[in-house]
Amino acid sequence: MPGPAPEERPHPEGRRNSQGIRIDPAVEAEHEPRRATISALVEDEPGVLSRVSGLVSRRQFNIESLTVGPTTVEGHSRITMVVEESDPGIDQIEKQLAKLKPVISVGELHDDAVSAELVLLKVRGEEPDKVHAITEMYGGQTLDAGPRTITVQLTGDERKIDDAIDAFEQFGIIEIARTGQTALSRGDTQTVPGEEPGTSGEPTSHATDVGETTQQPYHDP
Repeated sequence: MPGPAPEERPHPEGRRNSQGIRIDPAVEAEHEPRRATISALVEDEPGVLSRVSGLVSRRQFNIESLTVGPTTVEGHSRITMVVEESDPGIDQIEKQLAKLKPVISVGELHDDAVSAELVLLKVRGEEPDKVHAITEMYGGQTLDAGPRTITVQLTGDERKIDDAIDAFEQFGIIEIARTGQTALSRGDTQTVPGEEPGTSGEPTSHATDVGETTQQPYHDP
């Protein structure tokens, strides 16, 4: 059939991402990546953590840290995830997590959330007095001290931990282990719905829409 030559045909601009979806460079440039802390309440089922992390990694989202631990409700755990993505990416993470069966509720924490992490540092022990002084300055605790190494524990927000690590580098850091951030909303605002002590005995109700996971004030029963 007659028609324009290949070089005369219109060609769509942009590129495709790893899922084959065409990306408009102008639109993509409008969404700069930012760090976000996402909290999810989940049921304690075998493999739930791998399902959550696998869902995020398959879509090539950048996870900076991920922690998990029990809540006040028996059989439930809280997953705290720090990601660095654009706003559309963060929104997509929340929506995809909300679709997983073990996920009870999920939402992004506000910037003023209370967050902390724990770090263990093993440093060379040639200058124990100086190591002890730095440990005290950052409110840490010495867990093990020998003639060759000293292991200390520190807790605090990310900036405090980063500053402490910089201060200990002068002694020579041999090993380091960081838990990653865990966080709760400040004041009487729920981190995500589902952990009120007064409702801990009620049946689990899954969020059917990510909009239901917006933070709500906590009321004493």
